[in-house]
Amino acid sequence: MGGPLSGVRVVEIVGIGPGPFAAMMLSDMGAEVLRVDRASAVRPGATPAEPPKDVLARGRRSIGVDLKHPDGVQTVLRLVESADALIEGYRPGVAERLGIGPEDCLARNPRLVYGRMTGWGQDGPYAHAAGHDINYIALAGALDPIGRAGQAPVPPLNLIGDFGGGGLLLAFGIACALVERAGSGRGQVVDAAMVDGAAVLTSFIHGLRAMGVWGDERGTNLLDTGTHFYDVYETADARYVSIGSIEPQFYAELLRLSGLEGQDVPAQMDRSQWGAMKERLASVFRTKTRDEWCRIMEGTDVCFAPVLSMGEAPGHPHNRHRQTFVEVAGVPQPAPAPRFSRTPGSIAGPPPHVGQHTDEALGDWGLSPEEVAKLREAGAVA
Repeated sequence: MGGPLSGVRVVEIVGIGPGPFAAMMLSDMGAEVLRVDRASAVRPGATPAEPPKDVLARGRRSIGVDLKHPDGVQTVLRLVESADALIEGYRPGVAERLGIGPEDCLARNPRLVYGRMTGWGQDGPYAHAAGHDINYIALAGALDPIGRAGQAPVPPLNLIGDFGGGGLLLAFGIACALVERAGSGRGQVVDAAMVDGAAVLTSFIHGLRAMGVWGDERGTNLLDTGTHFYDVYETADARYVSIGSIEPQFYAELLRLSGLEGQDVPAQMDRSQWGAMKERLASVFRTKTRDEWCRIMEGTDVCFAPVLSMGEAPGHPHNRHRQTFVEVAGVPQPAPAPRFSRTPGSIAGPPPHVGQHTDEALGDWGLSPEEVAKLREAGAVA
């Protein structure tokens, strides 16, 4: 049995970052995702035995299409006729100018879920401006709280805007629209904007601010390294461990296993002592290596874990037990998530070369060999 989205067909207009991530998530869950790459990017001679290492492109087939050629546009609209969803990540108005906007596609297939991925959204003062993850999370209020007291905000890679608030939000929106379509029989447009998604991810912190227990000065709060019991500490071998002993019983375990139990320790929530306690814990953790602290604290209720590099994470016993990481075509990468008891997701295959499946996939999606040959001759596909 396939994944929970088995039988769902998705057309992915090639993009970067969040769009491919959404397509990867849908593919991992069993959807058949056909990637429409640029015909100009096709490189003859690429061998399937040596697939690209672009993890975000895993699990789908690729066709090369020239969307500036009228026959290329018509090819995409033919695909739309038998698709359940489409993903595009252009700036607002670009898909319409190409002839594959929502009106064009829904006219061909009223049941289509049309997923749009942008940074600023389809409208608003910033809608047509260029931007990247750092800009979207800045405007959403998600960047300012991240960092240590007295220091500048720290961009958390591009995880919040591009992936958590972007691609994942788009995949969720498409899945929601597919569920709704099962009752209404009608498709719709999903406007997924990274600024919106990054804002949604801060909902919990907005609640804490409203309660008066979170201040706007970064690095002084419960979860932003303001406390001594929710932070990372350097060990004797210049590595790090993470501590999250928020609840009183977990904090008591931290004091016991760190050797501070029974000493003159102030009340856990005495903010005036957080800085001093952080220095004391820092001194304690520097007395042992990371592995030594793992032997002392792993599996306890301290709320502890070693800080692993991306290279180390696949080898940790817990991750190995759960098969959190897998290897595809020699490339270690995260496994599909979340997990399902009856219809587990899976990686359908390694990333494709651009245009690797043009003839095969177009045939499977309803075009005859003669039609494909004419498209090739016209330069509409490659």
